[in-house]
Amino acid sequence: MQSPCYSFLLSNPPFLPSLIPGYTSRYSFTRRTQRVSFPKPLPLSRSIIEVAQGAQFDGLILSSDDVNEDDELTVQVCVTRTLPPALTLELGLERIMEAVDELKTNPPKSSSGFLRFQVAVPPRAKALFWFCSQPMTSSEFPVFFLSKDTLDPSYKSLYVKEPHGVFGIGDALSFLHHSKGHSSIKTFLSDESAMVTAYGFPDIDFSGNSSVYSEDGSSYFFVPQIELDEHEEVSILAVTVAWNDSLSYRFEQAISSYEKSIFQVSCHVCPSLEDHWFKHLKSSLAKLAVNEIHPVEMEHMAFVTFSGRDQGDAKELKNIQSSCQFHCKLSSDVVFSNNMLNQEPKVSNSLKDQANINAVWASAIIEECTRLGLTYFCVAPGSRSSHLAIAAANHPLTTCLACFDERSLAFHAIGYAKGSLKPAVIITSSGTAVSNLLPAVVEASEDFLPMLLLTADRPPELQGVGANQAINQINHFGSFVRFFFNLPPPTDLIPVRMVLTTIDSALHWATGSACGPVHLNCPFREPLDGSPTNWSFNCLNGLDMWMSNSEPFTKYFQVQSLKSNGETTGQITEVLQVIKEAKKGLLLIGAIHTEDEIWASLLLAKELMWPVVADVLSGVRLRKLSKPFLEKWTPVFIDHLDHALLSDSVRNLIEFDVVIQVGSRVTSKRVSQVLEKCFPFAYILVDKHPCRHDPSHLVTHRVQSNIVQFADCVLKSRFPWRRSKLHGHLHALDGAIAREMSFELAAECSLTEPYVAHMLSKALTSKSALFIGNSMPIRDVDMYGCSSGNYSHVVDMMLSAELPCQWIQVTGNRGASGIDGLLSSATGFAVGCKKRVVCVVGDISFLHDTNGLAILKQRIARKPMTILVINNRGGGIFRLLPIAKRTEPSVLNQYFYTSHDISIENLCLAHGVKYVHVGTKSELEETLLEPSVEEMDCIVEVESSIDANAIVHSTLESFARQAANNSLAIISASSVLHPMMDNLLLFQVSGTQYSRYRVGLCDRPTIYSDESSQFHREGFILSLTLEDGSIGCGEVAPLDSSRENLMDVEGQLQLILHLMKGAKISHMLPLLNGSFSSWIWSELGITASSIFPSVRCGLEMALLNAMAVRHDSSLLGILHYQKEENGCVQPHSVPICALLDSEGTPSEVAYVARKLVEEGFSAIKLKVARRVNSVQDALVLQEVRRVVGDQIELRADANCRWTFEEAITFGLLVKKCNLQYIEEPVQNKDDLIRFCEESGLPVALDETLDDFKECPLRMLAKYTHPGVVAVVIKPSVVGGFENAALIARWAQQHGKMAVISAAYESGLGLSAYILFASYLEMENVKTFRERKQGIAPLVAHGLGTYKWLNEDVLMNSLRISRSPYSGVVEGFVADSSKNLKDVKINNDVIVRTSKGVLVRRYELRVDVDRFSHFIRIHEVGQNVEGSVVLFLHGFLGTGEEWIPIMKGISGSARCISVDIPGHGSSRVQSHASETPTFSMEMIAEALYKLIEQITPGKVTIVGYSMGARIALHMALRFSNKIEGAIVVSGSPGIKDPVARKVRSATDDSKARMMVDHGLDIFVENWYNGGLWKSLRSHPNFRKIVASRLIHDDVHSVAKLLSDLSSGRQPSLWEELADCDTNISLFFGEKDIKFKKIATMMYIEMSKSKKSENHIIETVEIPEAGHAVHLESPLRLILALRKFLTSVRKNSAETDLSQTPLLALKET
Repeated sequence: MQSPCYSFLLSNPPFLPSLIPGYTSRYSFTRRTQRVSFPKPLPLSRSIIEVAQGAQFDGLILSSDDVNEDDELTVQVCVTRTLPPALTLELGLERIMEAVDELKTNPPKSSSGFLRFQVAVPPRAKALFWFCSQPMTSSEFPVFFLSKDTLDPSYKSLYVKEPHGVFGIGDALSFLHHSKGHSSIKTFLSDESAMVTAYGFPDIDFSGNSSVYSEDGSSYFFVPQIELDEHEEVSILAVTVAWNDSLSYRFEQAISSYEKSIFQVSCHVCPSLEDHWFKHLKSSLAKLAVNEIHPVEMEHMAFVTFSGRDQGDAKELKNIQSSCQFHCKLSSDVVFSNNMLNQEPKVSNSLKDQANINAVWASAIIEECTRLGLTYFCVAPGSRSSHLAIAAANHPLTTCLACFDERSLAFHAIGYAKGSLKPAVIITSSGTAVSNLLPAVVEASEDFLPMLLLTADRPPELQGVGANQAINQINHFGSFVRFFFNLPPPTDLIPVRMVLTTIDSALHWATGSACGPVHLNCPFREPLDGSPTNWSFNCLNGLDMWMSNSEPFTKYFQVQSLKSNGETTGQITEVLQVIKEAKKGLLLIGAIHTEDEIWASLLLAKELMWPVVADVLSGVRLRKLSKPFLEKWTPVFIDHLDHALLSDSVRNLIEFDVVIQVGSRVTSKRVSQVLEKCFPFAYILVDKHPCRHDPSHLVTHRVQSNIVQFADCVLKSRFPWRRSKLHGHLHALDGAIAREMSFELAAECSLTEPYVAHMLSKALTSKSALFIGNSMPIRDVDMYGCSSGNYSHVVDMMLSAELPCQWIQVTGNRGASGIDGLLSSATGFAVGCKKRVVCVVGDISFLHDTNGLAILKQRIARKPMTILVINNRGGGIFRLLPIAKRTEPSVLNQYFYTSHDISIENLCLAHGVKYVHVGTKSELEETLLEPSVEEMDCIVEVESSIDANAIVHSTLESFARQAANNSLAIISASSVLHPMMDNLLLFQVSGTQYSRYRVGLCDRPTIYSDESSQFHREGFILSLTLEDGSIGCGEVAPLDSSRENLMDVEGQLQLILHLMKGAKISHMLPLLNGSFSSWIWSELGITASSIFPSVRCGLEMALLNAMAVRHDSSLLGILHYQKEENGCVQPHSVPICALLDSEGTPSEVAYVARKLVEEGFSAIKLKVARRVNSVQDALVLQEVRRVVGDQIELRADANCRWTFEEAITFGLLVKKCNLQYIEEPVQNKDDLIRFCEESGLPVALDETLDDFKECPLRMLAKYTHPGVVAVVIKPSVVGGFENAALIARWAQQHGKMAVISAAYESGLGLSAYILFASYLEMENVKTFRERKQGIAPLVAHGLGTYKWLNEDVLMNSLRISRSPYSGVVEGFVADSSKNLKDVKINNDVIVRTSKGVLVRRYELRVDVDRFSHFIRIHEVGQNVEGSVVLFLHGFLGTGEEWIPIMKGISGSARCISVDIPGHGSSRVQSHASETPTFSMEMIAEALYKLIEQITPGKVTIVGYSMGARIALHMALRFSNKIEGAIVVSGSPGIKDPVARKVRSATDDSKARMMVDHGLDIFVENWYNGGLWKSLRSHPNFRKIVASRLIHDDVHSVAKLLSDLSSGRQPSLWEELADCDTNISLFFGEKDIKFKKIATMMYIEMSKSKKSENHIIETVEIPEAGHAVHLESPLRLILALRKFLTSVRKNSAETDLSQTPLLALKET
């Protein structure tokens, strides 16, 4: 007799805060207090069996009781190897086994180690079935499944939710924490072991055999050898191997134990774990026969922090979670289980207790359904089906939903099948109740969705005789069902076995290769209730085995073909050969239902590297990007091909030789049409069903296979990587159209239907899903949906290097594409997919399924839903079809639009469903993006209009067509003139320089309001040379000295010169639609917002001019590539507005204005708000208007100087002066609109634009008021041509003037502005034409500042004069183009020229004790006022990484960076053959002596991370040589002795890892830490990591890591209060940890009285994480320069104050 298995109740005491100093209540965990104890071993009926265990470490959390200062402590660090993502779980296993086999052939030489191999596999829930597949006689322990379901988990919920969880087997490493005894030798696992999770139980004493005790304070936790950890986005398969010779567990033992576990799990994993494994869930769980005791919880914890106890290190204790649903076998007799086992009564008793034979058959049907995994029942009320309904409702495993409308109920079942990939069971009565299922049956049939229909019926004797509710239900659904069977009425003369086999057969058909609905017609005679009648048990004969187990009666099997070791055979070889020979391939991803197939399609895309067009229902159209920039080895998604095909030129460009389509139908009609146009070519269609899905008759190769199998064949074939010219063209086109659509949707102030579609994708996460309605919603989301960058930490860790994105689950009813039942389908989908579902439908679709609100209201077994109803009061799609142009509006309205005035709000009120109305963009964003406190469903109505929607769509399509044509024009011109580089359109910069100029002015500029006579203008000319010798110049002319000064600007230019060397320039930059911003980030590695506006303006000007020269064109020519079309010709000039300072009497000012008119100016702008009051300004303006007459355009500019009252006074006085506009009349920008409304004067924006550094369109949305008639744009102030163009386009689209204004630039800048203004005028003409608004009026631009120039940067004078054609003063395009094409600089105005700062590299010798250190020096800049700045890098860095920063401040100081001893090229020489130490004291002394050699004076020291610790140490200990210290992401060390001990042991382990496994593996693990999350998203991350491998002596680097550990360095916390030097604490905005440390340091240092005489500050660097100097160098340079200036000023003031004291002493 087999011995019983015992289940134990474990109490779950909280982790005591006293064990974790600094552990606050916000990290406390609530545990159950009920407990059951077992003080002695449980009796066993057989001898104790020893269980194989891995290496045993001490407890997970350190306390003062755990570790004494005299203890010998070892901390083991996990070495993690992340392998490329695997197509399937099986292939993931193979990949890991290969990695371990390689390890065995080259075993590690270290005596201890902890290795983890991990691979990403598809995220579909498999852990539970893999666990259930393990043999009950397994000798490998522990073996467990742990559910991640936290919302009322139960045995029943396993069937409904199929939760994600963890499967684990084997003991790689266990943590035994005993309540008694203390060992002086301690071994712990480092808290920095990324993604390692320990599982186990507190308060038990388990010693590795079949004995277990309950003991307070003890615990048993283990790390499994093999683990499958499932997340929403990805599953992680991992193998862990740990050994420790000192603990008598050798590497060979660890490998032997692993091989036993891997052999078992690999032998018990079914291929792909079956698509329909739910059929076997019940029988599999039934094998886990053990009695459960409740409650009990299993704990799992990751990143348990040891050193977090010390405030100085500011680490936090990570969450320790408990699971209430698990099954864990620690040994053959020790089992812990909760909410996993079947508690239902035996089936034999259940059937025999039925009152009548009807109930017997009904119960058997429902029981067999549950055994097949069908536990979700959709029940319609009815008498004839009462037995089925009651049996379903009473079964312990079923979840039932009832609805009075069979049609809605059936569509709900469709949604459930989409979400869960398994059929729901529908129960209806007879008659038309069955007929109401037809629409859903059609949809399920067309979309290959399984569904089981149980329709009650009258018995044969009541058929055809006029009986009530009796219709012919035989083959009622015809060919739309895969299987039909008409059961006989229940009788005990027929064995129940027949019923069971029929159910089994039906489900086999429903889930076959051509999935679909199946229909079982179930006639019932009376009694239809539970009235008892006699029936014979003989009908149960042959069911003994069935009733004694939990398996279905008939199990269907498919013989699996043997693995072919990567070799493909048969007809697929022909298909692979076609793919291999492709030169212009396209991967088309249609609608996909399963996560495994979405995963496979992504890996297929990565392997082929073809352009990818993904349908909105594919799951990857609305993907979350893990890399926001293009990487060479990632597939390119063409998301806007539908819009691109609006262009005839693009349609003519498209040409493919091979197309692979995976998945079913494609939404876009234009994509289908262009494929027809391109035919003939090889068209490969891959789908698992055998049906013919080829409406265009293009398919040449039909592969009946699921996507996973097909991808496996392709991946094993290893095709050569190639990208066609078309590939680059499509990518460029897509990017241009994407940016255009984003702009157009953002620029439109009203809430439109396309904007709803665009916004939807941003609101989705991996924990949510989208259900899209038919008609307009799915088309809008397909066209206007977008990808976004919101991805999870798990994806960042596991996939960012291999897969470019994670997907979003999206579905819709596209089988028959009807608009019926959509709301019901969406609710079913929410039940099936177990996520928060957002549903978007049109109003007619919503009204078509209002009975679905009754289902929504029930909220059964699902998460809350958000349903967006786009209400345009009818069928708006018909307005966009050709029929709308040829049909009377009244006919359209009545018979097509079916217009209505039904209140959706009242419908929701009637059903008790929450309703929200949104009317603006901000309301929509708030509803979608902000999490609701209420966990409830919500209907969100978005009102629209059919006509307005048609106009919006037409306009968007028109602008998309323009964007496509513009992009293609650039591509075509570039392709003709220049060769392709890597199939991408690129130039390369070969040289850069800048010159500082100073030009004289003939008058004081109006921008200076003080009395100082500044009669000159200073700036820089930036020059770029391309590899072919083309040279482009740009002007950098900072205007506002409070925001930009010449020294800071020059610092940025020095950095940009450094970054621009060898930079590759995209031909698409002239599109000015985000192309510059993305290029600056992806190519230069800096954010566009961190560049000064004037610098960015000059950079863009230089780039555009260089490209123009290379193309033998002009700046205007490359901004507007299109040829003359539709009467649109390039203007030859632009009108110029004169600028008039209003100083003097009204008559004097009027006289000057008259002279300007005589010169030919048609527009004059007067500077106002410079007098005593606004009344005087008004008098001047009145006089000017009187003198110049009404034909001259008058403008005024108040520069935000008036109060509201002053502005109103002025406005009332000049109301009759016919002002074109007044710029910025009020000080408070919030009063601007109010001024328009109260004064009636039109206004223009100017200074307001200066504040729009980020998201200008969002800010501009506040100024759509018709009283705002113009925007005055200074490119050098708003940040260049791209930002200026964006603002101008916004203005033009809202019917406002876009006026380009100069800021007293030289002729170079003015020439560029004339061409740019001309470009904007052309864009305005196109906007007027597209919107059918007539002829666009000409705008006079504010470039009249040329009259202030007494001399110029250019030798050739700028021609701004009266036009012989128009008679007004204009700037001429031809002359401006000539000036920029052949730039001749006036050297008389050039102060100096720089081609970049030279770096001097040399070596200095420093002797410390018995060692000579040869330190590598990098020096930049000259000695400036005695200022010397010493830069110290972080761990693994070198002095090279500081060079860009040093160049940026080289004008302010002599900058020196060093390779810290042990790093880079620095080396050490011993005089006595001793091993050097790299302690903090030794490093500091060496650097102190180095400083003495460099300068006799003091230095400012800048240190990052490890270098910051050194810098702080030297500032506190050597203040005689340190004038100031900038601590970047640094810490004073660790205070707590235990934490110091752990940290030093941890760093020792890391040092051993570096030596044992090599620097490559060490660096890979190092940068997987959470500290580097921000840096990992940097475009230069891989280059940065590669630079960490450049060290002459790896052993020295490892030695330094150990010796300079923050656990060994002296803690400086106590010394902070005595700091007597200048300290600035820098940290990145995203670096939460070091922000907290810096704040604590500041508090400590501020306590000192000495701080009154020194600078003590904290500085947050925006847009940066931990590696501030790499992530945000420009902002760091600015902060550094500011600190250096403050230090010099502070030092000067100190010297000045001490001078009298010295004089007094001398006397």
